[in-house]
Amino acid sequence: MPAIWITRELSTSLPLLGDLQARILVNGGTLVALGVCALAVFLLYRRITVIGNLSKVLGAGVLATISWIIFAGLTHFDARLAFDFPENAFVLNESFFLGFGSALLIATYDYWGYYNVCFFGDEVKDPGRNIPRALLYSILAVASIYFVMNIAILGVLPWRELDAAAKTDTRFYIISIFMERIYGPWAAYLVTGLIMWTAFASVFSLLLGYSRVPYAAALDGNYFKVFRRVHAEHRMPHVSLLALGAVAAAFCFLRLADVIAALVVIRIMLQFLVQAVGVMVLRVRRPEMPRPFRMWLYPLPALLAILGFLYVLISRHNFLKEVRYATVLLIAGLAIYFYRAWRHQEWPFGAGGEVQAAPAGE
Repeated sequence: MPAIWITRELSTSLPLLGDLQARILVNGGTLVALGVCALAVFLLYRRITVIGNLSKVLGAGVLATISWIIFAGLTHFDARLAFDFPENAFVLNESFFLGFGSALLIATYDYWGYYNVCFFGDEVKDPGRNIPRALLYSILAVASIYFVMNIAILGVLPWRELDAAAKTDTRFYIISIFMERIYGPWAAYLVTGLIMWTAFASVFSLLLGYSRVPYAAALDGNYFKVFRRVHAEHRMPHVSLLALGAVAAAFCFLRLADVIAALVVIRIMLQFLVQAVGVMVLRVRRPEMPRPFRMWLYPLPALLAILGFLYVLISRHNFLKEVRYATVLLIAGLAIYFYRAWRHQEWPFGAGGEVQAAPAGE
């Protein structure tokens, strides 16, 4: 692991919520991460048609990396290693459920890209048809890849070795060790480069999708007007892109594990849970509203999603750490919303933004 140049522990205490903690970390990897953010913003600063072509090239590299790892693992697969489970691995005790919750948090993060297409729906041809298909195909593809790739790795590297690596800096190089074990040092170096390509593709696609969120909110009048601006030549929301790039760069100074945990918990509390509840409330209050998408077995998927997300939130050691951050953001967001609603005489201070009630008798 690179030598640490600067490290600072930040902490503050808030009434009722308790301590908020963060660790600032600066090393050589921080500079690399900042450079990656800058490169991604530079490549995204162009028309969506050009970005589409860049996405295909990056996607091809990602698929090539995944395919090589799966091929290598399956062609050198040892079932005795892959299915050599630890003693009492499936005993349903407290350790099992805590470990399962921690694993689900990482899995939730890994699946995030499946709905990235929703962020730029205005730029998708025939969104009513293509967005649902993209979502379903992505979920199936990611689930299949996730399962097969992990089994392929376990068929080469025994779980005891992986468990030992998780306690040292070698946890960052599992795939490199995996390839070196099969093909030799040259494969370790090559796959390391391909993993970096894959990580950059993730940054590229996420910045592309999320840069459209402030832009769309500003167009609806729910965010700062400056984010409405579209580049005269490239026809893309450049202010929103630059702002998101700056935010991503700021997060480069935090520990990756802390950032992932905080982002997942904040997203679950402020988006996923609210969306699952909101879709049921909307169907009750606005039954006449056009619905281009259908939820199979409604409301069972929404209810299962709520239970699953609540489980991920609480089934981890020290789970309140990230929950506090989400609560602070929730309180700040509500304060800003109510202030804006009061200024514009919208709900709940006026009728301007009042939600239409369902027809009588329904």
